[in-house]
Amino acid sequence: MNGFLVWIAGSGVVQGVVIGLTFAYLTTILVLGAAAKAQTRTVNGWSAIRKAGHPGNGLLVRAALQKALPVVNVFEEAAYWTAARDDAGAPLSGRHSYRLRFPAGQLPPNDAFWSLTATDTAGYKVSTPTGRSSVDSHSGLAASSDGSVEILLQHGQPSGTAQNWLATPPDRFRLMLRVYLPGAVIVDGGYEVPPVARVLS
Repeated sequence: MNGFLVWIAGSGVVQGVVIGLTFAYLTTILVLGAAAKAQTRTVNGWSAIRKAGHPGNGLLVRAALQKALPVVNVFEEAAYWTAARDDAGAPLSGRHSYRLRFPAGQLPPNDAFWSLTATDTAGYKVSTPTGRSSVDSHSGLAASSDGSVEILLQHGQPSGTAQNWLATPPDRFRLMLRVYLPGAVIVDGGYEVPPVARVLS
């Protein structure tokens, strides 16, 4: 047995196969990443893949989109946006506070509901001081006097009312906005999610 292991360790053929498989794996990851990026549209820091789940996608596109958004509905049934940076291009971090302001009448239009979730950078939910990791169309968010709705994003509890507060992880995080049965303006590509603005002290 030891002799066989020594032969494998010294075999140029085996080493070539291992190196070849490694390069093939890395190439596949790069190709799938490039294909997913080509299908991704980013506006105001929010990225969406509108073709995810479409039956007409080719094999490469299907594999790339499955890697980027596994087990996702078609955009016409559930629209997904993700953001990992603020309006200045800096990574989102629990060390800062942010505001997501929807102008009057510009909350995501839908025939079901929408939800905004804060996750870690891998996309997993984390425990928060409030026990909730998202706000949605049923959260009773308060509107400002001009009809706009501002969602405060920060790790620590705000000094004032927490009605419109979404607690974030303490370190780097990302946001996911999901709209179920999105309205026609979303499906047609005319809706833009507002940027995430850092609150400067």
